[in-house]
Amino acid sequence: MQGGAVITSEEIVQKAFEAFRADADAVPPLTLRGGNAVDGYDEAEPFDSTQDAPSDAYIEGFAFWGLGYLDGESWRHYLPRLISYAFRHPDDPAMAVEALIRTLRPPDRYPPRLATLTTEQEAVIVAFLEVVGRADGLSHLRDDAQQA
Repeated sequence: MQGGAVITSEEIVQKAFEAFRADADAVPPLTLRGGNAVDGYDEAEPFDSTQDAPSDAYIEGFAFWGLGYLDGESWRHYLPRLISYAFRHPDDPAMAVEALIRTLRPPDRYPPRLATLTTEQEAVIVAFLEVVGRADGLSHLRDDAQQA
């Protein structure tokens, strides 16, 4: 991101929250909890600031099954939080980081999510994938990140 300079995970998280600020501040049309409900053939309930507070427990409880159902706007809402979670939880028994990496791999879904990224957001995602692709702590995701 900076002329070939190595960027740290902390810098990537900071840049992610900056690049996705408008998306992260907006109410997502579909929450991770809602996507998880859809996966279970239930109806997605609307956003609730209490039930959908993006804590680590929330991410662990809903990201793996819910992330794949999110539209571009909802997906971008969660991306900085998921990137932060990934670096803080390299062991991730809930497989939220695995779900995140899978949403960053082609082929993109329809309607596309990857195509909704700005140039700045795309640069953050590329930096994130480069770090995951070489990180020792996330070695179980290295191949997927490199393919993405």
